[in-house]
Amino acid sequence: MAELGAIRLAWWRERLEELDRGIAPPVEPRLQAVAASLIPAGVSGAELSRLENCWLTLLNPFPWADAEAEAFVERGAILFGIGARLLGREAAEGEPFGVMWSLVDGARHCSDPQSRAFLVDRAKSAIAELPRRRIPQELHPLTMIAARRAYDLLHGDRRGWHRMLAAVRHSTFGIMPR
Repeated sequence: MAELGAIRLAWWRERLEELDRGIAPPVEPRLQAVAASLIPAGVSGAELSRLENCWLTLLNPFPWADAEAEAFVERGAILFGIGARLLGREAAEGEPFGVMWSLVDGARHCSDPQSRAFLVDRAKSAIAELPRRRIPQELHPLTMIAARRAYDLLHGDRRGWHRMLAAVRHSTFGIMPR
């Protein structure tokens, strides 16, 4: 099964890298969307193809440890860095939020309890390391995704209006849940 996953990831990497050489994407909606929207906006296929290593590591057997957590860290930094650039900011401004989001996302979808607990611990550390300054307004559409994940991880027992207030606080003041 892992071999098939590796083959699929290699196919995606190759197709993304081909976009930089002007080769038209195959009839695959996500690749066509990348070619139509991201490439013209200055995001390279090579940049996106770096995600292959992030996903490849996650084919490793459980329990996961530092290598897998670092794959989540890199995935989040790449995605949110690109998102920040697309929103007119520097990649480095979005990357810490992506790191935290990716670790929480990985923990939420991890079926192994030991690995999940490990990722949750790393995610809590990433939340503590987030910048303590007000987040630029341009980044709010991106960081709102991270804020929701941070709130759910830290305050999962409190839903409903508490969650809504955290979202309003973030969108109004640019403050991440703590």
